[in-house]
Amino acid sequence: MPFGVDHSADRLAHRLREARNRAFVGRSVELALFRSALAGDAGSFPVLFLHGPGGIGKSTLLRRFGDEARAAERPVVELDANTITPSADAFEAAVGQVLRADGAVLLVDNVEHVQELECWLREQFLPRLPIGAVAVLASRQRPSVRWRTDPGWDEALRIVALRDLAPEDAIALLTARGVAPRLHESVLAFAGGHPLALRLAAEDAVRDESRASWTPTRDVQETLLAQLMCEVPSALHRRALEISAHALATTEELLRTVMPDADAGALFTWLRQLSFIQSGQHGLHPLDVLRDALDADLRWRDPQGYQAMHYQIRAHVLERGREASGTDVLPAMAALTYLHRGGGVMPEFLTWQTDGDVVEDQVRPEDRTTVLRLAAEAEGAESAAVVRFWLDRAPEAFRVHRRPATGEPVGFMAWLRLAEPRDEEIEADPVVAAVWQHVSAFGPPRPGEHLGIARFMVCPTDYQRPSPVMDLVEWRILAEILHQERLAWSVLVFADTKFWEPLMAYIDHPQAGAAPSVGGASYGLFAHDWRPVPLEAWLALQKSRELFGARVRGAARPPELVVLSRPEFDAAVRDALRSWRQPEVFAANPLTRSRVVADYGIADPVRSLRQAVREAVGALREDPREAKWHRAVSATFFDGVPTQEAAAERLGLAFSTYRRHLAGGLERVCDRLWHRELRIGNPK
Repeated sequence: MPFGVDHSADRLAHRLREARNRAFVGRSVELALFRSALAGDAGSFPVLFLHGPGGIGKSTLLRRFGDEARAAERPVVELDANTITPSADAFEAAVGQVLRADGAVLLVDNVEHVQELECWLREQFLPRLPIGAVAVLASRQRPSVRWRTDPGWDEALRIVALRDLAPEDAIALLTARGVAPRLHESVLAFAGGHPLALRLAAEDAVRDESRASWTPTRDVQETLLAQLMCEVPSALHRRALEISAHALATTEELLRTVMPDADAGALFTWLRQLSFIQSGQHGLHPLDVLRDALDADLRWRDPQGYQAMHYQIRAHVLERGREASGTDVLPAMAALTYLHRGGGVMPEFLTWQTDGDVVEDQVRPEDRTTVLRLAAEAEGAESAAVVRFWLDRAPEAFRVHRRPATGEPVGFMAWLRLAEPRDEEIEADPVVAAVWQHVSAFGPPRPGEHLGIARFMVCPTDYQRPSPVMDLVEWRILAEILHQERLAWSVLVFADTKFWEPLMAYIDHPQAGAAPSVGGASYGLFAHDWRPVPLEAWLALQKSRELFGARVRGAARPPELVVLSRPEFDAAVRDALRSWRQPEVFAANPLTRSRVVADYGIADPVRSLRQAVREAVGALREDPREAKWHRAVSATFFDGVPTQEAAAERLGLAFSTYRRHLAGGLERVCDRLWHRELRIGNPK
């Protein structure tokens, strides 16, 4: 191959080079490495191996290296490995002159196309380079471990993983391409720092400068897919790739669940070796820009298939979320909320930055001073005094958010569990007082139930705004809701009600009552009563919103359940038994709208209530001590006797004895159904 194109000023090549130089941004570290090698500095590396996914800027950087080498009057040999057959003879025929030229610079792009030559390059070709020569290889694939384990290459080779452009460099690229500043945020939200995505987005954005924001077009997404994607061997591989784009993180288990007839292990291995697939702590995922393009493509190309895949992934992720414990809880909640990206609301309130820069931890005694300082910084001295009160009273309610490198808390939250606030708690905390006033008016916790209050969400640097810390807070709140036991109300407390109102409406937590004030700052309360709309109904509502938002046809709220006090509940049970043979009266019983009935999952609530009552009565037979109660209840209500006297006569009991047995049986049946209503197991 010739040493390069004539770049003299009277050639088009000169204009092309000048335009490329003006458009070039970033890569200061890589340029410094190359310039050091070019100058022969002590400690420099004569061989650089660049690797990174398609579109990350490898070819652009190689071209810049070539321009700088020519400017330094060095002979340059360039090769696109995609243009030769993958053989040692073909490679040497193309670039062999670099072995004979003093101070030559070898630039080889698309090395992945001659992957089988990697050993030959390492062991035979590159060692023949004359002293003073510089070689730069660029590939979509990371070099094999043999390069890194051979001590001979330690001082001669530098492996460089090309990453996205830094935010300031990405903005510089958009500015250089004429993108209006008001569009920068929306373009960066799509492209991040990916150079190719930035260039494609910029090309489209400048076509209409009147718009207020930019969204990716089908053309941009299709071009990205064409440029970044590899050849996909089969439809199964394509589906595995689509799953990895839709889920936050993909594991073999997820592939096995969604694709039960496929070889999940082989598909996972294939995904893992792709240059645009990244490995994280919890599984695999594509580059963000490719992930979005893949997901949008399937959603556009096969809406029904997309929806079916989503619900399969959702079922798996939800099951894992319900089973999660300990340190697995928050990653499981992150995966569950990630499935709401298509609903149009959640992405405005979560960052899904799961790199471990901030982690949740239990509060420790030595954290007390820092927690109080953070509270004072974010909310003032009066709020810090309320934090001190709850730290003393319920330290187990608090969780801190630490930077692992230092262990220092940068934020904290508290989830208070209260059956009924005590007088001193209401006096000490105006927010809890306002919460109790609201729930007392609309249905306080019944015996065995409790309130859950997300009372504090504090991080002074990003106070109650989307951030990695607020991600942890929101995931913890979801975990408390998903793992609830006898939760009557959840109440979330925010300082900026207007900002958080769209998310609260989306998760069915409407604003509740007057805004209490602490230290001159008002706080909005957003509440959900879990008795009329229990967890399963709430999850069904969320499922309807995940893909298409809250206003999609068919996404109506589920019917609310009735919330009865214990006396009202017992009266309804007795009415149900008395009206057992009166279908119209029985169908009007309020228990047909209770959790007792809803938990059966049967479409007919009357049938469900009959089943629940029969089971509660039938359970009396299981204990020999209660068998007499079973006979009294069954004879009175199920056997069609006209009067209680007739029931006593049928049972051969004195009327007073019969009445005692009947009262005991009714009390026990009410107890069993009440415990079912509260989900607290059978009475002892």
